[in-house]
Amino acid sequence: MHAGFLNRYRLIVLILVAIAARGLTFGNPVVHADEEFYYVTAHEMWRGALPFIDIWDRKPIGLFLLYLPAARLPLPWGIFAYQAMATAALVLTALIVARLAARAGWGAGAMAAAIGYILWPDLINGVGGQSPIFYNLPMAAAGLLIVSGENGGGLPHRRGVAAMALVGIALQIKYSAVFEGVYFGLWLMWREWHAHRRLLATLAYGAMLAAIALVPTAMAWGFYAAIGQSDAFLFANFLSIEHRNANPLPEMLGNIGTLVLLLGPLVAMAFAARRQEAVGGSGAARRFLFGWLWAALAGLALFGTWFDHYGLPVLVPGCACAAGFFGARRFRGRVAPAVLGLVAIGGLATVLAHIHGRGNATQFAALAQAVGRGPGCLYVYSGTTMLYAATERCRLSRYIVPAHLNRARENGATGADQAGEVRRILAARPAVVVMRPPFNGERPEIRALVSAAVTRDYRLADRLPMGDETISVYKLRR
Repeated sequence: MHAGFLNRYRLIVLILVAIAARGLTFGNPVVHADEEFYYVTAHEMWRGALPFIDIWDRKPIGLFLLYLPAARLPLPWGIFAYQAMATAALVLTALIVARLAARAGWGAGAMAAAIGYILWPDLINGVGGQSPIFYNLPMAAAGLLIVSGENGGGLPHRRGVAAMALVGIALQIKYSAVFEGVYFGLWLMWREWHAHRRLLATLAYGAMLAAIALVPTAMAWGFYAAIGQSDAFLFANFLSIEHRNANPLPEMLGNIGTLVLLLGPLVAMAFAARRQEAVGGSGAARRFLFGWLWAALAGLALFGTWFDHYGLPVLVPGCACAAGFFGARRFRGRVAPAVLGLVAIGGLATVLAHIHGRGNATQFAALAQAVGRGPGCLYVYSGTTMLYAATERCRLSRYIVPAHLNRARENGATGADQAGEVRRILAARPAVVVMRPPFNGERPEIRALVSAAVTRDYRLADRLPMGDETISVYKLRR
């Protein structure tokens, strides 16, 4: 009864914290460019489009399938729906973080760790439906299966199989889960070797675990192969990333500095837990969690580009380990609440700054109205792709992410010549062209192509604020 009451209390508190942390963004369709695109892709799938063929991107198809239920709803209800899904995933993952902490013997700090997991995403662009908000849930569940088997009971092979099946699901939400998944598999193999000391059996077990984790991706590949699009699938999912150009060095250094600043305190508290006394729990579970944290950090370092939201996978093992710090006798009374309070204030300030910079639902509604639902196709050269879903206008290219056609880092990396594709779009004479002001990383020669076309063939229909920018809407002269 006591445990049941504690779980209900914990759930209610985490839901309230999540609503407080995210409530300012509920219903806002322009929280982040990534999730705008995920939603629009799912919306286009309902109209018959197929990712990697009709709409191009590198994300696995599982991510777009996640957005399908929400994208079936009209705006703004579809926005509320995907944000509710993301909030539910966040809260469930936070509950697992608390369970992981308790299994490791850090139960006194488990609640603070779970709250930390709810609050920290606000600091690193995770306030909406970024892919790690969703794939952290199966990864956390997989980690809990492994940790739960570290007490010597249960069925470790079944737990291992189930854990790697969850890793496979996470991989079809975003492939960057591979770093943590490899660590999970190696840990399970090491435990198998430690238990039985049979090399061939351990290798066979490892091969089985790897195969299980790859099943969802193999199924996706098999579908595309069956329709004759294997090459398109392989290029988009695995090969194109090797062709992407590096961001300018100052931008990369700025990204790294931001991650160090925002994740550094959490990582420091997590590793400080090594010096704190655990109450019960499993030493093997603690070692697993610290190893998981190293794996997540290694994945963040190796993946490159280092955008702030790439740090979201670090939060699961980071917060679980930080429970040892939060729950320490000398920290739990004042330090832990102070830390969480600072994170909450910093997160709120970050969310408000992003709303000010990117825009809000009212500004987006005005922009969508200016674009209109009339006949003719839309070309968002730069700006929010959510306009495609809001106006229901047709698109003229499978490259609807503006960066794929106008950013230097994507030049030669998508399978299309940027200038050639832009010329083809403009030759089709879209009814409406949307442009934001010039930005860092943009290819000036691509902007010049579009600017020349709108000067020649279009009239400026409206200029509207969107966050701290002014968006220009051009309509074709009749």
